[in-house]
Amino acid sequence: MIYQVDPSNWVKEHADYLYAFAFARISDVERAKDLVQDTFLAGLEKLNRFEGKSSIRTWLTAILKNKIIDEYRKKSSGLKTTQLTDVGNSEDIFFDESSGSWLPDKCPIEFGLENQDEFNKKEFEQVLQKCFQKLPKLWEAIFIMKYMDDEPADFICKELKVTNSNFWVITHRTKLKLRACLQNSWL
Repeated sequence: MIYQVDPSNWVKEHADYLYAFAFARISDVERAKDLVQDTFLAGLEKLNRFEGKSSIRTWLTAILKNKIIDEYRKKSSGLKTTQLTDVGNSEDIFFDESSGSWLPDKCPIEFGLENQDEFNKKEFEQVLQKCFQKLPKLWEAIFIMKYMDDEPADFICKELKVTNSNFWVITHRTKLKLRACLQNSWL
């Protein structure tokens, strides 16, 4: 059964949501706008396949998510996982080499995000976006897919063509780099 949908209100009803979703993952205003437009076009082209098993917004978001994954693939294509060594060993910054325990002055501290007002929340999001931009594109893509989109590791490895062990090394080093960046830029 084909579900009847009227796409004439899609832009008014879903554009802001889809743009926010794309921008949070891409950090590029123009590219996020383009991806939303591409999503609407793909939705129109595939409208005959929409079966009504989800809301239109959910369906359009799924289309957008696939377009974002394609974007990650483009950004990370040609990047070799050997770049891990190019960025340096993040663990040296926070851990004692002999014991592997936290250095006393590098232990994690509270960011104070629990009780923030809207202004501070937006300011934090801007700092976080700047920290993402300092990461290699492959690292950023893996982190966003894993922790923002809650994709399984196997799916991410397959889509971005990284081995399982490289995935976990990248994830760990990304967390350390983001933490260091946030501690230096936010606190």
